[in-house]
Amino acid sequence: MAATYKDAGVDLEVYEQSMKRLPSLMARTQSPRVMPLAGGFAGLFQLNADGKSYDDPILVSGTDGVGTKLKVAIQAGKFDTVGIDLVAMCVNDCLCLGAEPLFFLDYLAMGKDDPNMVEQLVQGVSEGCVQARASLIGGETAIMPDLYAEGDFDMAGFCVGVVERTQLLDGSNINTGDVILGIPSSGLHSNGFSLVRKIVFEHAGLSTDAYVDELGTIVGEALLTPTRIYADVVSSLMSEQSRSSVTGIAHITGGGLEENLSRILPDGLRVEIEHDSWQVPSVFSWLQRLGDVDTGEMRRVFNMGIGLAVVTRSDAAEETAEAIRELNTECQTIGRIA
Repeated sequence: MAATYKDAGVDLEVYEQSMKRLPSLMARTQSPRVMPLAGGFAGLFQLNADGKSYDDPILVSGTDGVGTKLKVAIQAGKFDTVGIDLVAMCVNDCLCLGAEPLFFLDYLAMGKDDPNMVEQLVQGVSEGCVQARASLIGGETAIMPDLYAEGDFDMAGFCVGVVERTQLLDGSNINTGDVILGIPSSGLHSNGFSLVRKIVFEHAGLSTDAYVDELGTIVGEALLTPTRIYADVVSSLMSEQSRSSVTGIAHITGGGLEENLSRILPDGLRVEIEHDSWQVPSVFSWLQRLGDVDTGEMRRVFNMGIGLAVVTRSDAAEETAEAIRELNTECQTIGRIA
């Protein structure tokens, strides 16, 4: 009997079913700057269009994944939020340069095609792009039965943004005495999940549907809360009124506040964080107690409730904080540059 692709584990008819579900999820994200290209091999995006124009534009790009948070999604059978995480991890990094997110592409790899799972995953990506105001202009779904077990999958994302050269935030203007403003995270975001899973599922023996009084929800819901996207905050900070006061922005991911802020500091400067200046969300204290984790380790691994740190001149700190609060976003001073 002649061998077929289906015999090898790839069903092209099921794959086609998956692909037919995606165009509407992409279309809801797209701005007029996306150029139509039916059946094309790539996506097209116009930089100077729809009333947008730039004098000396710098393209900013970022790529990331969701990490082992995907294992929690698999355990919970919930796939509609990790796509938001994927967009957030890429977009938030680009925002740190002061960039406006332009477009996004995703890559999904799995052992066996599952149209319902694919649709839910891309639904999350679509929602993340709407929140980031980035156009989803393409992607790839790869079915690799010999590389991934049935039910397993991985995701990667790619974001491109733009910023005027004169407005690029690279941290070079950060100075002694600058104030660090902290903007809350939505929870764990997408970092440290190898430790989270070890504590929750291996050490404590909990399931994703176990209810936790301290958190007021089940384990799966608490762990799968999607990463916050800070596009609106940074867009406001880059407005004519505020951008001269902002000297740096850091996305707080693995490594915590000190390590991520240190990445943008000029030589000879350091951060001084006032760790008692904000209320740490209950999910972190719950994890720390459940796994008997040292406080220093918690601060190195997790964001501890601060997802974005904005460095601003001291004489403009309160004005900058107020501009953020006008977006109905909490903001407080959490440290200084020394």
